[in-house]
Amino acid sequence: MSDRVTPQPDQPDPHPDRPGSAGEHRLQEALGTSARAERFHADQTCDRLVPAMQDFVARMTMAFVATADAHGECDSTLRAGPPGFLHVLDDRHVAWPEYRGNGVMASLGNITENPHVGLMMLDFTDELIGLHVNGSARIVDDAELRAEHPDIPAETSPGRRADLWVEVTVEEAYIHCRKHIPRMVPVDRSRSWGTDDVKRKGGDHFGVAGARRAEARERADTAAGDPRTAEHAGAGASSGE
Repeated sequence: MSDRVTPQPDQPDPHPDRPGSAGEHRLQEALGTSARAERFHADQTCDRLVPAMQDFVARMTMAFVATADAHGECDSTLRAGPPGFLHVLDDRHVAWPEYRGNGVMASLGNITENPHVGLMMLDFTDELIGLHVNGSARIVDDAELRAEHPDIPAETSPGRRADLWVEVTVEEAYIHCRKHIPRMVPVDRSRSWGTDDVKRKGGDHFGVAGARRAEARERADTAAGDPRTAEHAGAGASSGE
């Protein structure tokens, strides 16, 4: 089994005429799933958003966005908003506004190097079904996109002002089966869109900043020859820690 699934990037694509990558096709051949995959693509995969998909996207309140930089280093993030925050521009294009974040620009930075993106939208409450949308993204100024699509509603909520949008040209859209999608019940909560309040954004929820401060103090104590640090280090060594 391991020999069959070992990466072989230099091997030819056994089915270059089929949707998907050469790696997918080689694994389908190796694991005997080619016929099943071909049926799936024939029945469920298309290069645009059919009307039912457009309705589904318009109802979504969140989407998981996968991007990668020019070297293939990946990021996965969440985009969320009220129903309709994902705007279906037409059957080949969907866009969402980029609001204030942590300033890292991981996803947008990746898109400037590598436009390929993967969207995953899941309905956890009603239909228990998902939709994959893969395509090519571009970053657009708010004024430019609104000039091209004047039917996009104006922002009315305080704090929700988007300077940039991400527009995706759909290349592949297909179903994500409901088999393992858990049913969830939405709970009303107040949201502070665009806030820079540290606590409302989560603060140091995972303790990273606190742990780094503690490490810095320990390094400073060690450098200063603090006897407590030296004693602790000696105890750890003697106890085999």
